Amino acid sequence: MSYDGPALIEAMARFARLLPIEYESDEALDELVTAATEVLGVTGAGVVMLTDGRLRLAKTAGDHVTAAELCQEQRQEGPCVDAQRSGQVVAIGDITRCAARWPQYTAVARQHRVVAVAGIPMRLRNNMIGAVDLYENRSRSWAEPDLEVAQLLADTAAGYVVNADKRQRQQALTGQLRQALESRVVIEQAKGVVSNANGITPDEAFALIRRYARTHQLRLRAVAQAIVETGLRI
Repeated sequence: MSYDGPALIEAMARFARLLPIEYESDEALDELVTAATEVLGVTGAGVVMLTDGRLRLAKTAGDHVTAAELCQEQRQEGPCVDAQRSGQVVAIGDITRCAARWPQYTAVARQHRVVAVAGIPMRLRNNMIGAVDLYENRSRSWAEPDLEVAQLLADTAAGYVVNADKRQRQQALTGQLRQALESRVVIEQAKGVVSNANGITPDEAFALIRRYARTHQLRLRAVAQAIVETGLRI
């Protein structure tokens, strides 16, 4: 076992401090790669997330790992890809033994002095939403306790990322509903103005407003706002 216990406690405390604030998913991934390097003593880390059926690079720590992670994204081959697809940890003590398994990835990793790597799936229940790679510039026998800690960090970050994305979608939906309501209100106000000005029914007024918007290639709300706020007459 080589993980740093106090650093693990501090990392989990940092995750906990995110809970009361409206954090972004990127902040959770920052915590993940920082915790991985500090707690496990690895020389670098990278995170790929599943997006539209492909794993895409989301975060790196350590300049020497970026090229390997980009190759993994482009080729869709490597330890993170296998870990995400299988839901199992992929631990490699010496990357030179994987030339046949991941030829391009292995070549790029060796070029950037990567020797050992471990792919850890990011899980939310039974869903694999991504994976984190741990990099070493020397051979390493990945101890089971270290891999269990890595899985703990990956799963914790996965929950935070999903919660952040869910909150962002809810906020977007709330914003859309608010805009729809505001549009409805101003259109009703405009209908009243046009109805009173022309002595017609609200339905007839709405038809006039809609015809004006189509004729002038304007948004319905923009015409309604002009009627209510600037005195446009149609």
